[in-house]
Amino acid sequence: ERGATHYTHWFQPMTGITAEKHDSFLAPPVNGRAIMEFSGKELIKGESDASSFPSGGLRATFEARGYTAWDCTSPAFLREDAGGVTLYIPTAFCSYTGEALDKKTPLLRSMEAVSNQAMRILRLFGNTTAKKISVYAGAEQEYFLIDRELYNKRKDLIFTGRTLFGAAPPKGQELDDHYFGSIKERIACFMHELNVELWKLGVSAKTQHNEVAPAQHELAPIYTTTNIATDHNQLTMEIMQKVAARHGLVCLLHEKPFAGVNGSGKHNNWSISTDEGVNLLSPGETPHDNAQFLLFLCAVIKAVDDYQDLLRISVATAGNDLRLGAQEAPPAIVSIFLGDELNAVLESLENDTPYCSVKKTKMKLGVDVLPKFTKDNTDRNRTSPFAFTGNKFEFRMVGSSDSIACANIMLNSAVAESLRVYADYLEQAPDFQTALQEMLKNTIKEHKRIIFNGNGYDDAWIQEATLKRGLSNYPSTPDCVPHILDRKNVFMRVWERGTGETLACGTGACAVAVACALNGKTGSQVDVELLGGVLNIRWDR
Repeated sequence: ERGATHYTHWFQPMTGITAEKHDSFLAPPVNGRAIMEFSGKELIKGESDASSFPSGGLRATFEARGYTAWDCTSPAFLREDAGGVTLYIPTAFCSYTGEALDKKTPLLRSMEAVSNQAMRILRLFGNTTAKKISVYAGAEQEYFLIDRELYNKRKDLIFTGRTLFGAAPPKGQELDDHYFGSIKERIACFMHELNVELWKLGVSAKTQHNEVAPAQHELAPIYTTTNIATDHNQLTMEIMQKVAARHGLVCLLHEKPFAGVNGSGKHNNWSISTDEGVNLLSPGETPHDNAQFLLFLCAVIKAVDDYQDLLRISVATAGNDLRLGAQEAPPAIVSIFLGDELNAVLESLENDTPYCSVKKTKMKLGVDVLPKFTKDNTDRNRTSPFAFTGNKFEFRMVGSSDSIACANIMLNSAVAESLRVYADYLEQAPDFQTALQEMLKNTIKEHKRIIFNGNGYDDAWIQEATLKRGLSNYPSTPDCVPHILDRKNVFMRVWERGTGETLACGTGACAVAVACALNGKTGSQVDVELLGGVLNIRWDR
């Protein structure tokens, strides 16, 4: 009815970009006539060549079959271009043997893990009506727009996406006349067409403005569930580059295309909410009295401290290594910014001292005609990698060209693990309130080293973080990537309630050792299966 002639199972292989194979709706019946039809089977399952993903030669060519499976939680959409109108169906992508070959499958697993473990916590607080927890994300996309004729004169930009030679420009950020400045008409035309194209696809582009560096800009969407946010961000990057070409421009998504000026990041705003609309990271009017909020806050603090290396790995690219550590990009050392009020709340919990509430104050602007409004209880820290911003966390380390899937997979998994530990402990506690108070206090004592509200660019912070606090500092991708095989990361586990329990999930020999040890236990049966390159060890009691 809308002119579509083809459909495609649209998926996100581990290349960091998207992939698609188009099929027409054409089906020849027995009488030789042609009809257009689309079956439920074609919607739910597709088949693709899997031997060349994530790139040719990494998988055996004789193991070529791959399946795409409909992600029915992400809306399908129509996309129109020179090739006509095509129905796009967001899918997951796996091999014939069930290995995940994409970023969507582990992302959905991690979201489900958060939901399962958070629901256990809510039940302990007496919530019997919520049925599911949703993980939300919103990616603020930064980018550069360069005139195509000038771009074509620079082979370094063409081949690498950034400058490798040449002199510094006569004018950089010194006059601060670009940030939030009046948008030039040529750029405004680009932004208008970009919005229209994204809205057609269901991508809710919301905010647009000039960023700090010359020729740098930003687009921010309305937040949505993380798998949809990931789909939308992949579309945003693709459409940005296509629309730029129509206006004689080139869209650069490299994290540091030009030396001496701000790089481009992608701030990943993250929160969790019940299906009843309750944001579990909202402090309310009195955060010190909100025990449920404090538990989820402490779970995030514990997760970021325990798995700071995984969060760093999730944003590790050669381009992002050049960006981190200056000019509004956070340093490579992972830390959490909470602000003065929450800091004071946690200190009072740790020390069993009364909390002295910070009174809300009115802004005094000295002009009667201006509106009077309440000042926030804390400032914003642009140098923090992981900052609390009122009712969500902003993970500021993600690079401009990155898929946000990896960062959210790591973050979701780490938080789910913290919640699992909490739920296991509290469900067995004889007195819930006493156990909760003690657990929160212990969490703050053990993990307060990750909380830092100061200047992340200060050399003194690097010394304090690494020497006094023992935080990890991995300046480059080769420094951090090997730590994905650290024992604690291999043994990260999320339990499944039921007849079988996932006892351990790992990527190496450690998981096999656990399976062998459990096989010797009386009355237990161990099943080891390879799913998505991960050994899932199930123990049936």
